[in-house]
Amino acid sequence: MRYRALLPLLFVAACATAPKVPDATPAPPPPVAVPVLPPPPAYTLPTNAEFDHWKAAYRQAAIARGVPAATVDIVLAGVQPVQRVIDLDRRQPGDTKSARFDSYLARQVDAARINGGTAAANRMSATLATVQARTGVPPEIMVAIWGLESAYGKVTGDFDVPASLATLAWEGRRAVLFTRELDAVVDIVGRGLAPRSALRGSWAGAMGQPQFLPSSYLAYAVDGDGDGRADIWSSEADTLASIGNYFAKKGWKPGLSWGNVVTVPADFDRARIKNPIAPKTCVRPLEKHSQWLPISQWKAMGLTSAAAFPDDAVLATLIEPDGPGAGAYLATANYRVIMEYNCSNFYALSVALLGDAITNRAH
Repeated sequence: MRYRALLPLLFVAACATAPKVPDATPAPPPPVAVPVLPPPPAYTLPTNAEFDHWKAAYRQAAIARGVPAATVDIVLAGVQPVQRVIDLDRRQPGDTKSARFDSYLARQVDAARINGGTAAANRMSATLATVQARTGVPPEIMVAIWGLESAYGKVTGDFDVPASLATLAWEGRRAVLFTRELDAVVDIVGRGLAPRSALRGSWAGAMGQPQFLPSSYLAYAVDGDGDGRADIWSSEADTLASIGNYFAKKGWKPGLSWGNVVTVPADFDRARIKNPIAPKTCVRPLEKHSQWLPISQWKAMGLTSAAAFPDDAVLATLIEPDGPGAGAYLATANYRVIMEYNCSNFYALSVALLGDAITNRAH
């Protein structure tokens, strides 16, 4: 689960008023001296004293709300600010209109990821069947999330999660978010759910094979192998069970597909399906979604699909991530559940299409 940021730069210009020119034959005015400003300094971390002051204040606040001092000290032991974390946070690209889904999809859903997903689905078939029976989430969706988040457990990140979160919480741009996640880490350690040494992950604090933020771990991680622990770092069964539990808690509807790849008629009038309700959250991705209409109405307007559509009464929304004529998808309510994992059409469609590819390869 990922976050975006953009660092604005301030530029200063200086000017001067030209001197009054006499009525006699004028002499050329002297050139106006324009000061040359140095480039703005790169963002740098606080001094050790500043960061230590922040840590002391965080520790005091945690103890004040009832956390044992020993627990806070275990989490914060050796934690220092990490310049690499700040650099990566500041470099995140914005959601630009120039980005293309077809290019993104080619990178994310390639032969290696499809083959890896097919092998993982076969290897973990018993676990996947058990989780599906409990949650209603199909195996291919769980495996696709696993593949996109950590390449089926191979790439989970090697940042110290408490240090990353403390750096981002101190830096202040999203202090509330990352302080809350650091609080969750303290809770994880305090409750003995995971040892401090296991808390490694991405620069933004996403942990383990499903790349859960600490708060998501507390809310959704479950034991899938029967050992009494929710170990999303080293247990594949726990990872898949936790992903399935996440989707079930977010409202996955059993038996309903995510949607369909569709062909739209060349003369299709998109103005008639524009959503009149502006989204209040996840704004840019959801602005790409049409209004919700029954499948029967989409079919009546000439949309076709190589795969079977859901029942005629099912509501779906049309998504064309690269614009008209460049790939179209009818998405059901379960597609929106995929977006709960990462609010991005590129990501959610990649999960859906990787899942379809894994299913097709398995059959």
